[in-house]
Amino acid sequence: MSPVLEHAQLAVRPSAEAAFLEAFAQARPLISQQPGFRSLRLSRCLERPHEFLLLVEWDTQAAHEQGFRHSPQYPQWRTLLHHFYTPHPTVSHYQDALPTT
Repeated sequence: MSPVLEHAQLAVRPSAEAAFLEAFAQARPLISQQPGFRSLRLSRCLERPHEFLLLVEWDTQAAHEQGFRHSPQYPQWRTLLHHFYTPHPTVSHYQDALPTT
């Protein structure tokens, strides 16, 4: 089974981008130590610098939704990051539709 890719487009309050990046650096170890976590990538939009794209690769969707979101670390993740978002992001999960080459 191929891994699951979590996709979240993060709209950060304008002028809070630097504080968000600092908080994200603190929050990153909270997710990266979770069972089923594979990798994380945070990218910044060139046209709209207050927008970020978060891509997290998991073994399964359950590793994210039932694992991380119900872990003891998730409340700290939420406290560090969620107050930056306007609006709160929609999170979707994807899996490869074609074999990798």
